[in-house]
Amino acid sequence: MPGPTPVHVQGDPELPEKVDVVVIGGGIIGSSTALELAEAGYSVAVCEKGGIGHEQSSRNWGWVRITRRDPREIPLMAESLRLWKTIDERLGRSTGYRTTGITFVCKNEKMVENYRNWKRHLEPFQIKSEILSPQEMRDLNPGSQLTGAGALHTPADGRAEPQKAAPAIAEAARDRGAHILTKCAVRTVETEGGRVSGVVTERGPIRCSSVVLAGGAWSNLFAGNMGIDLPALGVVSHVLRTEPIEGGPKEATWTNDFAIRKREDGGYTISRGAGTTVDIVPNSFRYAAKYLRALKMQGRELHFRISEQFLREARRAKKWSSSEVTPFEEDENRIFDPMPSPKMVNSLLANASAAFPALKDAKVAQKWAGCIDVTPDAIPVISEVKATPGLYMATGFSGHGFGIGPAAGGLMADLVTGRTPRVDPKEFRFSRFTDGSRIAPDLGY
Repeated sequence: MPGPTPVHVQGDPELPEKVDVVVIGGGIIGSSTALELAEAGYSVAVCEKGGIGHEQSSRNWGWVRITRRDPREIPLMAESLRLWKTIDERLGRSTGYRTTGITFVCKNEKMVENYRNWKRHLEPFQIKSEILSPQEMRDLNPGSQLTGAGALHTPADGRAEPQKAAPAIAEAARDRGAHILTKCAVRTVETEGGRVSGVVTERGPIRCSSVVLAGGAWSNLFAGNMGIDLPALGVVSHVLRTEPIEGGPKEATWTNDFAIRKREDGGYTISRGAGTTVDIVPNSFRYAAKYLRALKMQGRELHFRISEQFLREARRAKKWSSSEVTPFEEDENRIFDPMPSPKMVNSLLANASAAFPALKDAKVAQKWAGCIDVTPDAIPVISEVKATPGLYMATGFSGHGFGIGPAAGGLMADLVTGRTPRVDPKEFRFSRFTDGSRIAPDLGY
């Protein structure tokens, strides 16, 4: 079953000869970076191998949350919440954004205490988050049958429509002068004297002085061709959406068994609260040692499988020149469309209906899956690559990229342009993987 269909963005027919910055990847991160650069007066070209927002940027839950974030992401996410509030006015287009609040249900008292400790990280930003009693949790959604020891509730969180957001941001960047190039894979980054001097795309060369790699789950492969080791593995999230239905929950709600949020069309997007699929691939063995700490902390939430993806990646070219057809240009890779796992999606609606009886008559409209790029510490790389002046990365968002996207693009633009960063970028530096830093997720408690 094909994935969701984003709002169509028509790519520009002509390739620019020269720009200041080429952004590789047309998801929400690449589009947000391009918008910020164009607003700052820089000429920019977004090169996307498929369509704008066709992979994980349109396949995610649509949550815009600061709740339960890694503390290292919280300053950037606080900035993103500020940007989302006026984003439709800024873009001149709808993203479907609403401030609605998000609730994380606690299955036991230990989780309540963990969340109580976590929410202290919001205090410097004056963002309210509260622990709800079991009855308060149910009262927040009248008619619900939610069970648990309580919940963490953050009213400032919200939701937007993934099928609309990245396309709207990309079109707004084009309004400000950006070139939006679809079905235009970048093959290689060119250098002169060790510094970025341009790119070669499947449609020809573009001269530039800076390149931003925002390729999501494809960034590891692209960087590897440059001799750059970006530790990242893909995990697969499985999602369904329902037909419109009356009377369901108004707030996005997370439990171990499901995560749900109301859609602009009146239906619901539902996924697993705890649980993603990890395909065993050659890089799983290559990076195993780097992920040991993450596995010890979150291994119970992962479902490992051996599938055709192992052979697909084993056979895939790892090195190529500017004159060769790259893996990004192969039909099956233009838009990576993983098959949703029946095991992971078939119980979702039943689980959600048990907690929200109003959903018992809901009908499934679509099921899909998406590939998420995850770093060993589950936070992104937003950084220069010092070994290659002019090369930057904004990737590895580990399933947290949609909500943080506008501010992440802004921070990336800060670094490219040399202006004062809106938050301290130290935690997101690429060099953390090689400078002896402790690499592990931080749950905040």
